[in-house]
Amino acid sequence: MSDYGSDDELFDDVNADDLLLAGSKRENSSDDDSVQHPNKRAKQSSTHGQYDDIARSILKRDFGYDDFRHEQASAIRAILQGENVLVVFPTGAGKSLCYQIPGVAFEELDAAGLTTRHSKTASIGAGITIVVSPLIALMKDQVDVLQRRGISAACLDSTKTYEEQRSINASMQEGRLRILYCAPERLNNEGFVESIKFVPGGIRLVAVDEAHCISEWGHSFRPDYLKVARFVDEIKAERVICLTATATPRVADDVRRAFNIKESNMFRTSPYRPNLQLHAEVIKTSEEKFPRLLKFLEKHDGPTLVYVTVQKQAEDLANHLSKLGHSTAAFHAGLPIERKIQTQDAFMAGDVRIVVATIAFGMGIDKADIRNILHYDVSSTIEEYSQQVGRAGRDGKPSFCMLFLCRDDFWLRESFVRGDLPSRQSLQKLLEEIFINQTKAKLPDGGEVIKLSQLVLGKDHDIRPNPLGIILATIELRFGLIRAITPEYSAYQYEAGDGYNARVKTDESSEAKAIVGHAKRARRWFTIDVNVAAKDAGLLRGDIVRKLNQFNDKGVIRLKASGVANRYKILKKLPETRKQVAEITDKLHAEMEAREKDAMKRFQAVCDLLTDSQCFARTLTRYFGMELPDGKSKCGHCTYCMTGKPVMLPPKPHRAVNMAGIREVLAACDVRDDPRFLARVAFGIKSPRVTQLKLDKKDVFGSLEDQDFESLLREFTKECESVGFDPDEKFS
Repeated sequence: MSDYGSDDELFDDVNADDLLLAGSKRENSSDDDSVQHPNKRAKQSSTHGQYDDIARSILKRDFGYDDFRHEQASAIRAILQGENVLVVFPTGAGKSLCYQIPGVAFEELDAAGLTTRHSKTASIGAGITIVVSPLIALMKDQVDVLQRRGISAACLDSTKTYEEQRSINASMQEGRLRILYCAPERLNNEGFVESIKFVPGGIRLVAVDEAHCISEWGHSFRPDYLKVARFVDEIKAERVICLTATATPRVADDVRRAFNIKESNMFRTSPYRPNLQLHAEVIKTSEEKFPRLLKFLEKHDGPTLVYVTVQKQAEDLANHLSKLGHSTAAFHAGLPIERKIQTQDAFMAGDVRIVVATIAFGMGIDKADIRNILHYDVSSTIEEYSQQVGRAGRDGKPSFCMLFLCRDDFWLRESFVRGDLPSRQSLQKLLEEIFINQTKAKLPDGGEVIKLSQLVLGKDHDIRPNPLGIILATIELRFGLIRAITPEYSAYQYEAGDGYNARVKTDESSEAKAIVGHAKRARRWFTIDVNVAAKDAGLLRGDIVRKLNQFNDKGVIRLKASGVANRYKILKKLPETRKQVAEITDKLHAEMEAREKDAMKRFQAVCDLLTDSQCFARTLTRYFGMELPDGKSKCGHCTYCMTGKPVMLPPKPHRAVNMAGIREVLAACDVRDDPRFLARVAFGIKSPRVTQLKLDKKDVFGSLEDQDFESLLREFTKECESVGFDPDEKFS
């Protein structure tokens, strides 16, 4: 969820002139400890024991546990020593303790003299731990638990009121807040980034939850996560911990490189959970699913999560179950925040037995007695499947995980994959827009920057938001032409509060004078062009923004920022001709085609796991580069182990190309410059251009969803070529 335009900025009114940047980046120690002097090793061993004692004391006192599990103790010790760490634990294995305990421990370590602080502001406070987490529901749940345990924690999200924001900010300024949760999108908030640099005591730790999102080869790559590493450097965080439940060896290597984590500081445990019974059942047609679901629910009591693919499906299925007397609620990303919170709270309290949900539900849910996970549709990746079944049976008691495997579902999964790859010509025009047609602006350091509206770019070039973000990230990562820098709000408005005239208009600072001099008042709200104000006053834009934030936090104005402009600093000379752009287009499109094929393989891997002639649990564990414990070759209670036979999925039907259907699509749509666009219409895949032309409202939309997508693409390419379309157009 994006925090842009949500009016929930967090700003700090500590005077930047009185503080130097808090915290300092620590380098990881050498991998080779064997060359140390014996006395040094003995002293280090003693210090390790002190770290462990403090950590265990907090574990017992604040969290109520007697001892650590898995590799928790080793990971926490490394963090307390000031090193960067990667934790790969299965869902429910206690990853959050690996940053929550250090977040509490830093103050005690300082008091015991066990830390060497380089920050000039260390004496002001114990500093803060920032947790970058992807979901509001996850942050809310963990903060509620921490607060009940007496730990000062808060989360910044779009549900917070103005007064709640000010309260959180005051806690930070006064050194009372120990752990702050925020979404990765918040790191784009220039006010937040600027003011967090001046938190008293510095940033002791940044915890990156769901760290697999950093890797473009992870199952849920999110471009905003790429900015976390830069954020860590900008705020000079002392150390970093990355956490995930679903990192293949390739993804783990990507994360380690991004945050300079040495291999010996990667702590991982097997995803195998002996109390989980993994099962799959073939359903011939989608119509047979609901009766099977009812039969499953009759046999399996207890809290249950039913995972579906699309939002409407979640609501429809929940309504059907409720009408039949089942205690059921729906959960998906499209619901109002209040309803999502109510559903989560009701499920946690046991007031709702069944939640029918999309993948939006479950991350970070700390409910130990979930007895059943049912996948109404096949999962898109093994990582997704592993995460979701891992939410069952955290109390160690037997829990049942069933997946319905139905050929009818395969179209939907393929449509998600096929919808992300733009046509080559769409990509070419997009890159021309970025490299050739954008106006460049000067930066204070003498560099140049371009400003982009991703919303406008996606609409103009028929590219969905997620692949567009990945395209921009790939330009940055693969070609080194541009680098994303902090976006800026194009419009700042504020409403005068109590004491405005006395405190703002009498402020003699250059920043305050620039604000008063450039603010234009309408009825209630003042509007200020921050760029113009900074230029006229000979100040930096950040100076004006920081001063506005300070006034906001003191309550003398109520600040509102809107209109996000994504900014990219130009690192190298950009392409200037269509031919130069085409060379990048070819490489980038080839990479995106490879990513599409990889996504199709990921989905096929789920089917292979469930239809292979071996234990489900063993195949799942091997996917993540590990084996079952104690040399076991099978779990003994999955579908394969219990039947001795693989699950048999009916073969994919081979249908002749429906040429009549193709002619109907061509008759309803006069587009002939993009064969992939036509194939999407026939297959039922929405895109910005499909919506703009209202083709999703016509009967031909999705009329050929039972056809092979590649066959449709070939036929539509022939038709477009017959009227002059050239898919291999070269530019001079």
